[in-house]
Amino acid sequence: MIRLSNIILKEIVVHGLEDAPDEACGYILGKDDMAYEIIRMENADKSPEHFSFRPAEQFAALKTARSKGLRLMAVYHTHPSSPARMSQEDIRLANDPDIIYVIYSLTEHLLKCFKVSSEKTVIEEKLEVYANE
Repeated sequence: MIRLSNIILKEIVVHGLEDAPDEACGYILGKDDMAYEIIRMENADKSPEHFSFRPAEQFAALKTARSKGLRLMAVYHTHPSSPARMSQEDIRLANDPDIIYVIYSLTEHLLKCFKVSSEKTVIEEKLEVYANE
């Protein structure tokens, strides 16, 4: 389960629109099941079909999370022209069974989240988007 505000959802959408037609990507920082902020990352692949992070940026994101008492709870990315589902490429590259993978489809205007087991089984996770007060 992941809970995130409509503000975080809007930040992901804006990032996706700005980086289109390539996939936008980044981390969601949080604690327990609550998301608190995103860290935009550069899609090193500059591709509309997949993404990768630069190791130096990953390390910086981890340092930022730890400095705020948070963890890297999820990886988010956008699908500019496909549904909000784990593609075969996403599944192949999902190597951390403890992290949540959040996907926003720019064509469906839909956000979904998933976990991928070490056996590469995909499980859709519950997602709650709440309005900020």
